[in-house]
Amino acid sequence: VQLQASGGGLVQAGGSLRLSCAASVRTFGAFNMGWFRQAPGKERDFVAAISWRGSDPSYGDSVKGRFTISKDNGNDAAYLQMTSLKSEDTAVYYCVAARGPFGTNRYSPDYYEHWGQGTLVTVSS
Repeated sequence: VQLQASGGGLVQAGGSLRLSCAASVRTFGAFNMGWFRQAPGKERDFVAAISWRGSDPSYGDSVKGRFTISKDNGNDAAYLQMTSLKSEDTAVYYCVAARGPFGTNRYSPDYYEHWGQGTLVTVSS
């Protein structure tokens, strides 16, 4: 499985960005998808996750109400719509994928067996 994240860039605080994750796998519909982020000097944090069906989304506390994750099984892609961006959202964002039960393990980076290369989001204040 190869994951290609895109859509990062420089945006002003209060603005919006949409990240995309293109997957190269024939069984994309079987994968639970997620996003993590890592800011300079900080640990990798959970951002959002969604089940293989494209339902049951989960969000990190810091992005709830501002970010929306979605999955398009017809186009083998996942998305992260980010609104009301803040300077603290500045980070490298990673697209991730995993198969199997979609339980509380969704919040752990160890659950995801496939990681994309990351896309940088910079929010200027």
